[in-house]
Amino acid sequence: VQLQASGGGLVQAGGSLRLSCVASGRTAKNYAVAWFRQAPGQERDIVAGISWSGAGTVYAESVQGRFTISRENAMNTVTLQMNSLKPEDTAVYYCAARLWNIGRNGYEYDYWGRGTQVTVSS
Repeated sequence: VQLQASGGGLVQAGGSLRLSCVASGRTAKNYAVAWFRQAPGQERDIVAGISWSGAGTVYAESVQGRFTISRENAMNTVTLQMNSLKPEDTAVYYCAARLWNIGRNGYEYDYWGRGTQVTVSS
């Protein structure tokens, strides 16, 4: 499975961005997908994840109620809608995939896309 992330950019606090992760490969629909982020000098942490079926989702407490993860298996696409962005959301965002169900730790994921920078100005 190959992952292509896009949608990052510069936005003012309170604004919105939408990140997309497109998976290639005929079995891509069998994979849970998560978004992680890493700010300079910090560890890479999970932001949100969605199971292969879309029935299960998880969110970091810091983004609960502001971010929404969804998937469209017909298009092999997972989207992270980010609203009410804060300067502390500034980071490089990565999408990652693993079979079936969501894991909360980066080491549980087998495939990673290249990061996309999200910068939120105050």
